[in-house]
Amino acid sequence: MPVFYKLNINLCFLLTTLLLSVNFYAQEIPPIQIFTSQDYGAEDQNWAITQAENNFIYVANNKGLLEYNGASWALYNSPNDGILRSVRVVGDKIYSGGYMDFGYWTKNNQGKLMYTSLINNQKFSIKEDEDFWGIIDIEGYVLFQSFDRIYIYNIEEDSFDIINSDSRINKMFKVGETIYFQITNKGVFKIENGLQTLVISPEAIANKELVNMFVIDSGLLLLTKENGFFNFINGEILPWYQDSDIPFSNLSIYSSVRLKDESFVLGTIANGIFHVDKNGKELLKINQSFGLSNNTVLSIKEDSYDNVWLGLDNGINVINLNSPYSVYTDKQGVLGTVYVAAHVEDHLYLGTNQGLFYKNISSKDKFRFIEGTKGQVWSLSVVKGALFCGHDKGTFLINKGNAKEISNVLGTWVVKEIEGFPNLLIQGNYKGLNILEKKANTWSYRNKIEGFDISSRYFEFLGSHELLVSHEHKGVYKIKIDDDFNKVVDFKKLSINEGVKSSIISYDDKILYSSKDGFFSYDVKNQTFIADTVLSKLFSGKNYVSGKLINDREDNKLWGFSNNDIIYIEPGKLSSEPKINTIAISGEVRKSKSGFENILELGNNVYLIGTTEGYLIMDLNKLKNRALDIHLISVGNGSHPNELVPLDLMNPSVFKNKTNNIKFKYSVTNYDKLSTSKYQYKLTGIYDNWSDWSTSSEVFFKNLPHGDYTFEARAITGGVVSNNILSYTFSIEKPWYLKPLAIISYFVLALLFIYVLYYFNKKHYKKQQKKLIEKKERQLALEQSENQRQLIQFKNKNLQLDIENKNRELGMATMNLVKRNELLSNIKSELTKSKSLNEVNKVVKLINSSINNTNDWELFEEAFNNVDKDFMKRIKTLHPSITPNDLRLCAYLRLNLSSKEIAPLLNISHKSVEVKRYRLRKKLGLEHEQSLSNYIIEL
Repeated sequence: MPVFYKLNINLCFLLTTLLLSVNFYAQEIPPIQIFTSQDYGAEDQNWAITQAENNFIYVANNKGLLEYNGASWALYNSPNDGILRSVRVVGDKIYSGGYMDFGYWTKNNQGKLMYTSLINNQKFSIKEDEDFWGIIDIEGYVLFQSFDRIYIYNIEEDSFDIINSDSRINKMFKVGETIYFQITNKGVFKIENGLQTLVISPEAIANKELVNMFVIDSGLLLLTKENGFFNFINGEILPWYQDSDIPFSNLSIYSSVRLKDESFVLGTIANGIFHVDKNGKELLKINQSFGLSNNTVLSIKEDSYDNVWLGLDNGINVINLNSPYSVYTDKQGVLGTVYVAAHVEDHLYLGTNQGLFYKNISSKDKFRFIEGTKGQVWSLSVVKGALFCGHDKGTFLINKGNAKEISNVLGTWVVKEIEGFPNLLIQGNYKGLNILEKKANTWSYRNKIEGFDISSRYFEFLGSHELLVSHEHKGVYKIKIDDDFNKVVDFKKLSINEGVKSSIISYDDKILYSSKDGFFSYDVKNQTFIADTVLSKLFSGKNYVSGKLINDREDNKLWGFSNNDIIYIEPGKLSSEPKINTIAISGEVRKSKSGFENILELGNNVYLIGTTEGYLIMDLNKLKNRALDIHLISVGNGSHPNELVPLDLMNPSVFKNKTNNIKFKYSVTNYDKLSTSKYQYKLTGIYDNWSDWSTSSEVFFKNLPHGDYTFEARAITGGVVSNNILSYTFSIEKPWYLKPLAIISYFVLALLFIYVLYYFNKKHYKKQQKKLIEKKERQLALEQSENQRQLIQFKNKNLQLDIENKNRELGMATMNLVKRNELLSNIKSELTKSKSLNEVNKVVKLINSSINNTNDWELFEEAFNNVDKDFMKRIKTLHPSITPNDLRLCAYLRLNLSSKEIAPLLNISHKSVEVKRYRLRKKLGLEHEQSLSNYIIEL
């Protein structure tokens, strides 16, 4: 056979052996809370852990000092950016040691740690590259240990004594009230009166490196790095004759701690931790395969709550060693989600979505798969001493590691007894109900109950032949089966709202129904469901996660599951009222399959709860109602939400009005992985009622109005409210415009404004009055002017009337003259025809004198001038050559008289008038086409 082939076979065999060794070793472990470097914001390695009186945890990290308050981490960088190797709380100070420096941290009033170095201004100097690996306090002293020295610090006197060594000081121990330390090749010493005294010679200890020392009744117990425990009694090193099964020769122990119960936790370089009892027997082994972040354990600390903190080479882990819970996690994914569990004799069975598994309940062996059961397991029912497995494929009868199919009807939800029929069983399936029958001591399928094809996951008997069947999408049905269990003779749907993940169950002689609408009990007489208001509050509304109910018939407990709790009900001991118990473990933490929650009693109040990753073991005997203290971590305020300034936590604060954004951070030191802390707050002065419970450990108030406020917060952990209510009082100043000085200023300004307003109003009114007077005067003047205008107009109108009258008079006079002269001319004409010429001539002469009477012209001229007095002057000015006779003609033309009408007035003929007109045109210089009359009129 080729060598290469052999090597491959050997390699495969080795890998298979390793895998099998991992799979075959299985155990339930306490809950482990894991903090990675990303969680705490520093580097991987964590060298020492300590706890303060307020239960805060402090860790020496490569990056600096870590503080954990139960809700958040804070990092304080090393003063010289060196690695911190040691840390220890002494009183109100946190002492730390690292690269070429050691000192202490104290909190300021803002809740922040401030560092004070102890090597400054001292008579000694630190050696080059000196690291401080250990810190111990005793009787008012603090000791800092490096590989070269031990510095003994007197706290009261602020002074130092130094123990020097030419060889390496491996480690320093406090045993009782005595300090021991080991020097390589020189043995183990103790410090008495400030001096070192040899206790164990190097030959006696064979130069084994000590990891820790413990006091025992007969002397000292020594823990070595690679050889385990030894007794040191009466000056002799003796083997530790105890019941130890730990392979110390294969381990390299780096850290250790003795717990309060006198057991030990040993931290190794490459194998995680071992928990051993006081006799050395292994209680627990946890390494990276079982949930640790890393197998190298650099430091161990038991806190005040009995949790074990591990400072690892990669992260920080907290093991809830005394938790009422332990966890089995199926890391390889072999089991899948656990839907149901059963405990028969000494075997534990788990029904999952991948099949049925079992193991001896007391062993750490892996779960073994039962052949033939691959697929979804719905139920495990112990009926008449036999274990029935309800499976997606049908029904199996289980006997230890063997499965026998007794029914191939698909989808068996559950198998139950029928009262009064010992050889019959009824099972609910995907498509109704079926009967199993026992013949010749063997169970087998008998028949389907015809007439009812609804999926029957939940059903309960009202009598041997009457059942209530619940379907989460269709509701609850009451069915009656015939005497031979062959068919349904009657069924009806009851009046109850169907609900997703609802269930029906029989408990304490009652049939109970639970859904998102609440908790109900069935009234047989009225055939209806009656709501239970008390239990409905626990299972409905925001609390509702599943209506699944489980009847633990052995302990007579009824189990239910809400969003925040596991609830179990048990009969009252002193009354008929049931006792309601709540276990504060939320659905997120317990990781059960919603609607398929399951719980199994393993005995002595220990229960198994199936999860999506394996299962959870719950010990009710270890449940403790512990009230924690809530701490105020920080308060910050500012004018901008992103620019907050830390505030004094000890004294009430008064903020300026602009800095009215305030943020509070608080916490409880809850280090239990499976227990969630929630917080409530109120801000008296604006929000006087408690808020809803929330997992958030901080609250931010923005743009608060001015006033006096008191902030209060409290916490609840594991269903128990915190011991205290933290309180912080503060005030926000009034804005400057509401302060007393401003108000006085407003009053003065108001008075001044009123005065100014009065003054200007008065001035304004005077001005208005003046304007009004002026306006009135103007109006009066305008009225007077208007009156004068109207008077003038009236006068002008009267004058116009006078002119018109005069014109009429002038016209009448003119016409009278015309008519008179025409008459005289006519008379004259007639007289000239008379034969008596002498008498006639006298008359004619008289007529001529009358016609040519200048008095008439003068009278006419006067009247004409009264009407148009400027005409004569104007025409004379324009035409100086005009004669008086021409003026007479112009006047007549001005009156728009025709030549015929003018002739009698001039006592000339019509033609003579035309001649005069012609001559006048010449004098006036008119063109031929111009009208003489128009010219005279328009002049």
